[in-house]
Amino acid sequence: MRWITRPGWPGNLLALAAGASTLLALAPFDLWPLALLSIAMLYLGLRELGPRQALWRGWWFGFGLYGAGTWWIYVSMTNYGGASPLLAIALLVAFFAALAWFFALPTWLWARWLRRSEAPLADALGFAALWVAQEAFRGWFLTGFPWLYAGYSQLDGPLAGLAPLGGVWLVSFALALTAALLCNLNRLRARPGFLAIACVLLLTPWAVGLALKGHAWTTPAGEPLKVAAIQGNVEQDVKWDPAHIDAQLALYRDLSFSSKPADLLIWPETAVPVLKDQAQGYIDVMGRFAAERHSALITGVPVREVVHRQRRYFNGITVTGEGDGTYLKQKLVPFGEYVPLQDMLRGLIEFFNLPMSDFARGPEDQPLLQAKGYQIAPYICYEVVYPEFAAGLAARSDLLLTISNDTWFGTSIGPLQHLQMAQMRALEAGRWMIRATNNGVTALIDPFGRITTQVPQFQQAVMYGEVVPMQQLTPYLQWRSWPLAILCGLLLAWALMAGRVARAV
Repeated sequence: MRWITRPGWPGNLLALAAGASTLLALAPFDLWPLALLSIAMLYLGLRELGPRQALWRGWWFGFGLYGAGTWWIYVSMTNYGGASPLLAIALLVAFFAALAWFFALPTWLWARWLRRSEAPLADALGFAALWVAQEAFRGWFLTGFPWLYAGYSQLDGPLAGLAPLGGVWLVSFALALTAALLCNLNRLRARPGFLAIACVLLLTPWAVGLALKGHAWTTPAGEPLKVAAIQGNVEQDVKWDPAHIDAQLALYRDLSFSSKPADLLIWPETAVPVLKDQAQGYIDVMGRFAAERHSALITGVPVREVVHRQRRYFNGITVTGEGDGTYLKQKLVPFGEYVPLQDMLRGLIEFFNLPMSDFARGPEDQPLLQAKGYQIAPYICYEVVYPEFAAGLAARSDLLLTISNDTWFGTSIGPLQHLQMAQMRALEAGRWMIRATNNGVTALIDPFGRITTQVPQFQQAVMYGEVVPMQQLTPYLQWRSWPLAILCGLLLAWALMAGRVARAV
């Protein structure tokens, strides 16, 4: 135990291991108790450290988390970005080192201003509030990288019932509070009153989570809709090759013609690898086919528009047949869809010149897609990992839809993590989610975050199933994260003020 709490390399290496172990708490491993253990090890490791030492303890935790949890970016760098293995490793180490500061700065702040060793109960509450603050911050800063939140570990765990109340961040708060309280129980034994309060705070989230798990916050808004989702399994290295474009268009056309009739026919992200205005004739033909079947065809397609007298390109979704609307992606993937500091980086190495890496960001407050008389909230790939952004669209919708192309990450665990986050969005919103991808995981997710239908990865297939439009709002969609944000703000302010008073005395 002293190795964890003392300064020096043993404690830093344990923090590295604790951060890395979070990977096993998430998909596809789902060993959720490890999320508690990793947070507890970080909390214990900060108990006796000065601010500078705490900064590096948090940095090593973050490096372990991102190094183990996002190593799959290597696949896109080497297989499709033209980077050599050594260059890819160097870039990844730099990437992990930069992301680790998302933990280094909060742990410095904790040790410098917020830690209250003399008040274990208040200390645990303040730590849980800071944990949520750092998760929210890393999902916002510089467009954010909202990956590997602790709360995702509870999708099938006892705390899943909290997600419709306050989203994934409420689940993360409960995990951090539980970990900190467990670490402080021994300190509270001499103070029976505070120990009783701690036990109530410790047990309440788990009791509420279990009691509400499976509770239906929303009700059907209509009859079930039949869905057919096409998984084309197109190799990424031919995706944008002009010589293979006709073959891809023919593939989706033929698979659609031979599919069973369905209310919603879904194609994945950029299934049409041609600008929408150039492919309009093809889209119109498929729209007439869908209309004859009384279906709505929804497909990913790049869109070209003139904005402020400049020609801009967008990653989009469009609906034809018995539906209407075009949506332009708002949350873009750095380097995949746009290049930060592109004047400096473009041309430096092939990785900074990936196909379709010059997209513009779509406008805010776009109308939802309409299909078969229902409102569908669209998320293109990366957008589904943003809790607050996703909730804003979901609150206006009857159904959720995410289309993606996770081919960039091969057979790694990246697409499975992505799927888990889509499941959490369905659970938070109490709505069905349709997920259509190029090579997996194509799936239907029910309002409780459970996969009801899916087809195998890396196979050309058509997924059939049913979804139900839903009405009414979960507490999270109605209130979003404001109640939790206010609570965490009050707890952090309390810890800050009390810490200053204690130091002054």
